[in-house]
Amino acid sequence: MVTYPATSFTTRPAAATHRKMTPLPSTVRRALLMLTASATLFGMMAFSAKIASGRLNGAQVAMIRFAIAILPFMLIGRFRRAAFTFQRIDLLLYRGLFGGVAVLFYFQAIAHIPVGVATLLNYTAPLFSGIFAAIFIGEPIRPRILLPLLVAFSGVALVVLAHAAPGERFGFGLWELVGLTSGVLSGAAVTAIRVARRTESSWSVYASFSLFGLLATAPMAIWGWKTPTAREWIWLSAVGVFSIGAQLLMTYAFRWVETLIAGVVSQLAVIVSMILGAIWLGERITPAIALGSALTIGGVITVMAITSEPRDSAFDEAAEQ
Repeated sequence: MVTYPATSFTTRPAAATHRKMTPLPSTVRRALLMLTASATLFGMMAFSAKIASGRLNGAQVAMIRFAIAILPFMLIGRFRRAAFTFQRIDLLLYRGLFGGVAVLFYFQAIAHIPVGVATLLNYTAPLFSGIFAAIFIGEPIRPRILLPLLVAFSGVALVVLAHAAPGERFGFGLWELVGLTSGVLSGAAVTAIRVARRTESSWSVYASFSLFGLLATAPMAIWGWKTPTAREWIWLSAVGVFSIGAQLLMTYAFRWVETLIAGVVSQLAVIVSMILGAIWLGERITPAIALGSALTIGGVITVMAITSEPRDSAFDEAAEQ
């Protein structure tokens, strides 16, 4: 999900007025460490999904990831009450469907192309969220973002071309397109979140993501279901645990840092997934791939810097994979 958040999981209305506090330097440092750990866990989640999808369908891996993600609010009463307290079911539906299908496409891409490339494509979500925000909620597109957008997409093209198989003219095959589409859908989900957070709690937004994601992935997962082995269950469990851990760390950390800083740190997930893929799966990181990745991440960060505005909440706008 390159995709790419509320101050905390709480039942208080998003529109409530919060007294702003100036965090202590030690608190900010701790929050940055948590963000770093969160991005690392997201990268480890992608790597675990790659291992798990060696024999299993990517949709099945995604469905089990969502099934594990619903456990916190299904098993804990106060979280469940917050999750099912809402005002605009239509906005939660948009967020859940866009986000759920984005993860489905992301995990399908992970199953078929290098995990680092799939993660990079998914984490282009901030490039598209600004476009959707301009179309659907009337936010202006600043001309200054055009150059970093071009740089970012040039980086994507360079990465895809660098890992193309012999005989592929452009390298941008079906699964690369699926991976990039996951980034587009994540960008749409972020726009839905930004509107939903005006009236809905972060738990209800999180629950919609998990429940509708489970529904979105279930048909393909059940159709191609294969009974996981004990080893595969370990990796599937790792996918779910890493995703929950990443979300919880990010939830707390975003209370103390700005959205832009958090968005920059979140790009670490791309680097982590690439490194793990190179070390354990033999996926190549050529100079062209490294350069293309740097251009893409740099372009994404620059777009976020230009379009970033102070907000009272931030959690849900980070990459939720």
